[in-house]
Amino acid sequence: MKKTDAKNNTVTKKTTIIVIVFIVVIVGIVCLYAYLSTKQRNAMADAALSKVQLTLSRDLEKDYPPTVKQVLTYFSELQRCLYNEDCTDEEIEQLGIQTRLLYDKELLDNNEVTAYLMRLKEEVGAFREAGSRIYRISIPASNNVDTFKQDGYEFARLKCAYYITEKGRTVSQDVIYLLRRDENRQWKIYGWDRAQNVNMGMESQEGGQSGAE
Repeated sequence: MKKTDAKNNTVTKKTTIIVIVFIVVIVGIVCLYAYLSTKQRNAMADAALSKVQLTLSRDLEKDYPPTVKQVLTYFSELQRCLYNEDCTDEEIEQLGIQTRLLYDKELLDNNEVTAYLMRLKEEVGAFREAGSRIYRISIPASNNVDTFKQDGYEFARLKCAYYITEKGRTVSQDVIYLLRRDENRQWKIYGWDRAQNVNMGMESQEGGQSGAE
């Protein structure tokens, strides 16, 4: 009888150990799954956030775009962040301030910073409420840049194509940008307008607007 009891106790202990190990394994799997799921969600959130922060991280004092195409390429990256990403008001202001570093002095003088940022927030809000999104911005190669001199300044002109989705359809719009070289030999955005409003025979243009149209 004692041998049988001892045998039963041994079996019971082994069964208990197996059950405990099984529970530990299950708990470990659940915890690992929860950890990986949380990590993936955080990574996705960081990726969405870093798109804006990465664009803002460029130090234009040390790393200013050297060509007309590269200035407009970076300008388009800022616009995509403004109009496509779910930015906070603070991020919109940061993107707006960064964008102004690409502007010519005359364009800055015509767009006082406080009024500019207020107008930018309104434009971004209206763009979102309309359900619009910048699908693509096509910037031609550098050999398509039209350069000329006027009033002692060097100017450059380049036509870019905007593709914007709105109400389930994609519309295209050509925009002509005018840039002027400053005293540091940096190309600054002097203005822009829709292509149909620009007379390419005219070698002058007024300072442009403040947002993507």
